[in-house]
Amino acid sequence: MAARSYAFFDLDHTLLPFDTQALFCNFVLKREPWRVWRHASFILVALMRGVGLVDTETAKRAFLGYLRGMPMERLRRYARDFAEHCVTRWAYQDLQAEILRHRHQGRVLVLNTASPEFYAKDIAHALGFDYCVATQMELGEDRFPAMPRLPTGNNKFEAKITAMLESVPGVAEMTEAQRAACWSYTDSSADIPLLEFAGNGILVHPSVRLALMADEKGWTILHPARPYGSKLGDMWAVVRQMFGVYPE
Repeated sequence: MAARSYAFFDLDHTLLPFDTQALFCNFVLKREPWRVWRHASFILVALMRGVGLVDTETAKRAFLGYLRGMPMERLRRYARDFAEHCVTRWAYQDLQAEILRHRHQGRVLVLNTASPEFYAKDIAHALGFDYCVATQMELGEDRFPAMPRLPTGNNKFEAKITAMLESVPGVAEMTEAQRAACWSYTDSSADIPLLEFAGNGILVHPSVRLALMADEKGWTILHPARPYGSKLGDMWAVVRQMFGVYPE
């Protein structure tokens, strides 16, 4: 039997035009607006991150402070509803078509993202993926902690490859020829290891530098329609999402 090929997809700004951490925050704050005040503890961390005194992993943990104390049962319900009703609406139609194309062609679909696993796995299910590789967090059983630990670190850069080799059946056993029949989708230079892992690279709204690299590597570039016109528009969307005033 012929070996199956795979299609690997990043999430933020690849399948969706947004950072899903901010989009999920928007979703939660529309239901529990009082939690916006929890961002006060994140401001100092954000400033320290801006001057290089705090790493990305710590900033990610601190940002989730607005969820502190939320019952885990409620968080799981929000994650399911967010994936089924919000993410599926915002996901690029062009990329959803790519997911369907790969499924019809018999490929195994893998969502590989730095987003937190507690909602990424629901997004993977809602969009029709076979596997989800995401940033793991120690959340406990009852309520969301103030600063959840990341036991395996942030799922970014080469960590995406390591986690995928360990958790997605069949990936570690692929030969170079079999990997040449696989596909990788991303918007970010952080995912160059993921792009180079597969034989077919697809970039979504890449930076100028990454677009130049795409020309050299023979990667395809997609420009699906976005709900904003520039990087500044994207940043303004994030600000509104952080305060729960962005439309769902």
